[in-house]
Amino acid sequence: MRNAGLGSWPHRRARMAPKREAFTYDDVSTTYGELAVRTTRLAWRLRELGVRDGDRVAYLGPNHPSFAETMFATHQLGAIFVPLNSRLTPAEVGYQLADCGAHVLIHAPSHVTDHPRAVSLDSYEDWLAGGSDDFLDVPVDISAPALILYTSGTTGRPKGAVLTHANLLWNTFNLMIGIDLSTDDVALVAAPLFHVAALAQTLLPTFIKGGHCVITPRWDAEVCLDLVEKHGVTLMFGVATMFADVVASPRWPDASLSSLRVLLCGGAAVPDALIRAYQDRGLVFCQGYGLTETAPGATFLEAADSVARAGSAGTPVFFGDLRLSDTGEIEVQGPNVTPGYWNDPAATSAAFTADGWFRTGDLGRLLDGNLHVLDRLKDMFISGGENVYPAEVENALASHPDVAEVAVVGVPDERWGEVGRAFVRPRDGAAVDVASLRSFLSPRLARYKIPRYFEVVSSLPRTGSGKVLKPALRRLPL
Repeated sequence: MRNAGLGSWPHRRARMAPKREAFTYDDVSTTYGELAVRTTRLAWRLRELGVRDGDRVAYLGPNHPSFAETMFATHQLGAIFVPLNSRLTPAEVGYQLADCGAHVLIHAPSHVTDHPRAVSLDSYEDWLAGGSDDFLDVPVDISAPALILYTSGTTGRPKGAVLTHANLLWNTFNLMIGIDLSTDDVALVAAPLFHVAALAQTLLPTFIKGGHCVITPRWDAEVCLDLVEKHGVTLMFGVATMFADVVASPRWPDASLSSLRVLLCGGAAVPDALIRAYQDRGLVFCQGYGLTETAPGATFLEAADSVARAGSAGTPVFFGDLRLSDTGEIEVQGPNVTPGYWNDPAATSAAFTADGWFRTGDLGRLLDGNLHVLDRLKDMFISGGENVYPAEVENALASHPDVAEVAVVGVPDERWGEVGRAFVRPRDGAAVDVASLRSFLSPRLARYKIPRYFEVVSSLPRTGSGKVLKPALRRLPL
């Protein structure tokens, strides 16, 4: 095949094991052979809409097999796939669609859009059926862009991190080295696929090995326990909040978990008590550290070290390197690292050191070669596995007519890991209340970005140069 990218994967898999189950969703299974046909038909339909090499195809909706079909079909054409966060507001989605210049949008019917070339999943099956079965073998080099994944920026505007086919392939190799995937593995895909971790740490590695992905549209601990038992799930990725939900289930003490072989956890630090809860059931957490820009794995703590080094993010992945700057910032280099940000040369330049290492913005230390993540140089905090950048929230709040100034910090939360706390100074003579602020933010920001706590203050603490002292705000008692 002339296509060396991800677009050829369904056909490469189908010629090896056409009758093996690829995906199961809502008790309906799709084999690798069927999937190869479906992605090709979809590629032809996208081509009829004018999609060509380098064009962008966006997807908006919860987890569904059509997500993967759209991705593979897009890559079959040499185009770039743009998965959008289905939790975002229409205004946020609109900005990202405009920024990437999406030629086509495929979306769930729950998301209303005025995109000129939008295809709703309501009509997806009939539309798909009209495509040709002839494989479109467009030449695609693995160095070509494959994904644009939007990450909220410290300037308040999301940036589109570009990942190439090679980035994703090398990450797949790193993951397979770390956990010894097999063709018999059954992966539960319950974390959102629009995040790189669920896509690149579960679906793609399982797919390339010819395993079986059980896809569920949203996270639900009870559904998770049902699916683990029903399908004999062996592999699962989640953030700490998801694993905590399972432990909190009344079914936890007697749940059938014997099939689970690998539990991958990322997105935020994992509390020791949560690690012990799974270890007491004979289950092992494989933790890691990474970012969207590293596709995402930068370090990995293998199963053999998971007890002795609990709390560590592990060692650098096999094909990758890590170092600490003089200030303790974690810097990463390797074939899994992004080439940069979409149409943003300034952000791309700022993200790399003079000798080509990616600046993560996180502080860490190395103990016996294992990374311990200490803090963030940036103000970003993680709430339920979702990155929240205070600058974006502050920009939204500052547009309120009665708000003069605002500062947002992350504070600890037992369920979500961290949540937002906003300190708001009203304009002179104006009065603001929490309900009005929440109502104002609701159409502008995804729910997870809206602060849990609001404090109306007369002033904000500042440094001698006039900058807001956020460390002082974080130390204030709730």
